[in-house]
Amino acid sequence: MATSVAASSGTDTRPKPRLSFWQIWNMSFGFLGIQFGFELQNNNISRIFETLGANKDDIPILWIAAPLTGLVVQPIIGYFSDRTWHPYWGRRRPFFLIGAILATLALFIMPNSSVLWMAGSMLWILDASINISMEPFRAFVGISCPVSSVPAALPCRASSSAWARSLPQPCPGFSTTGFI
Repeated sequence: MATSVAASSGTDTRPKPRLSFWQIWNMSFGFLGIQFGFELQNNNISRIFETLGANKDDIPILWIAAPLTGLVVQPIIGYFSDRTWHPYWGRRRPFFLIGAILATLALFIMPNSSVLWMAGSMLWILDASINISMEPFRAFVGISCPVSSVPAALPCRASSSAWARSLPQPCPGFSTTGFI
């Protein structure tokens, strides 16, 4: 009985098994998707705003939505993800799923926005949903790994983030030339 209570409260003291490279890679791969979404946002939102009639001098005020959203959402999600437990999904995975669904919807709607306020709203939703996934993910890799695997896990997560910064670069061209 004590074991089940300890496991459900997150204080299980059993040693974690050492993780293989592929287990660490699979755990870090989600961060690639999160950073990919951020990079799509960074690369394309100014053009979307301009296409919808925003003056170049007004774009910085529209961009303020993203950091303000992160400033509000990150501590709230961090607090709740540390205190949430689902019997099947565990502690952080429900936030991954909710954030991924909302980000996917926002990424489909934003480039198809018909008016500026709609694109601005989608920027807020996209940034909030990416933060919903990202904050628990930062903790997930470190918490899920045994101490002996952390020196391999953190660089793996960082390299997936670096790849995610370069992969979205050609995406707007693909969508306008018919590849997507």
